[in-house]
Amino acid sequence: MEILDGKKLSEDIKNEIAQEVAQIKAAGGNIPHLAAVLIGNNPASESYVRSKVRSCDQVGFESTLIRKDDSITEEELLEIIHELNTSDDVDGFIVQLPLPKHIDEVKVTLAIDPKKDVDGFHPVNFGRMAQGLPCYLPATPFGILQMIERYGIETSGAHVVVVGRSNIVGTPMSILLSRKAKTGNATVTLTHSRTKDLAAEVSRADIVIAAIGIPNFISADMIKEGAVIIDVGINRVEDETRKRGYRLVGDVDFDGVAGKASYVTPVPGGVGPMTVTSLLMNTLKSSRKEIYG
Repeated sequence: MEILDGKKLSEDIKNEIAQEVAQIKAAGGNIPHLAAVLIGNNPASESYVRSKVRSCDQVGFESTLIRKDDSITEEELLEIIHELNTSDDVDGFIVQLPLPKHIDEVKVTLAIDPKKDVDGFHPVNFGRMAQGLPCYLPATPFGILQMIERYGIETSGAHVVVVGRSNIVGTPMSILLSRKAKTGNATVTLTHSRTKDLAAEVSRADIVIAAIGIPNFISADMIKEGAVIIDVGINRVEDETRKRGYRLVGDVDFDGVAGKASYVTPVPGGVGPMTVTSLLMNTLKSSRKEIYG
């Protein structure tokens, strides 16, 4: 069994980005600029955005963090988005989710200029992805693709089972791995909470992508020998032995599947770091005008 080390891989990719940014600086070019809008004080969002800011510093990007209290009105947030859309200095930006209940997340997503949508959530980018056109891929699926490709995992002809159908991970992964591409050409089964005999579906998979949000849901008896297991879940489980009173676990029983899987991602340190790195990759593409010119 080999660990799919997202932490190490993300560092390798960030080093590649840093080298390119250094060349841009040496040539007097424009430094890529990523902005983030953070509303309220959600601990998970705070941690995620801090990681983005640190990563920008690490690779030499410019970064801007716009913090607003959760009392901000929808109209005020849309005005901030408009300013970022029209700013010549900002190459890409994200509005960190979740948002306060009084703000319509769909309206906010639609307000972001697809050319600066480095999270890959706008329907224009999603539609272009579905048609195999150049676009900004959703950050987590993009990170998973990088992991699969760089570890040399064969997807052509493989049976992939995706557990979870969210628009952020599950659905785009099913599209990306079934398309005609270097990391694709798989036969993909997209499963979810209403799937009958989910365990039987997972047991047939050469590659399992778990993104259902249930701690340790995928157990050893659900996978076949030699399967590749990619765990997208990040769940807090109470643990009085830990200083914080909890520990992080994935959607996969890591200890259980380790004896059967050929590759498996740890939690933390697997898919998570690749998500942040994918944002940097999308921002670099935006600064190059690689997608939309």
